[in-house]
Amino acid sequence: MNSKVIATDSAQADEWKFIAKVSELPKGDIGTAKHPGGRLDLAIYQVDGEIYVTSDRCTHGAASLSDEGELDGYQVECAWHNGRFDVRTGQALTMPCRAPLPYFDVKVVGDDIYINPRPKRFKQL
Repeated sequence: MNSKVIATDSAQADEWKFIAKVSELPKGDIGTAKHPGGRLDLAIYQVDGEIYVTSDRCTHGAASLSDEGELDGYQVECAWHNGRFDVRTGQALTMPCRAPLPYFDVKVVGDDIYINPRPKRFKQL
């Protein structure tokens, strides 16, 4: 069954790519999916009914956040060196992590999760 996302701007309609179903996310844990371009793994978080998506690899030690990380509210902690990131913005919150995680705009339509495949990066003010 094909799902179609309706966007207000037709030029943006093709930007949204399906990555997973909300109903298939692990409860209280971090889900994973492949980036639509196949170039990286994604970590999917469900916090207070909202869905957030970041790169699955810690920027400090390349650990998989979905395999080894722990979700605590809006923060994911890398198991290798206990660095933390904000899942909403990818911002590195604690040392030794300095570089932010790439994160993605997310749209949920029914049970389907879509992302804009172009990553974003938190910019420190």
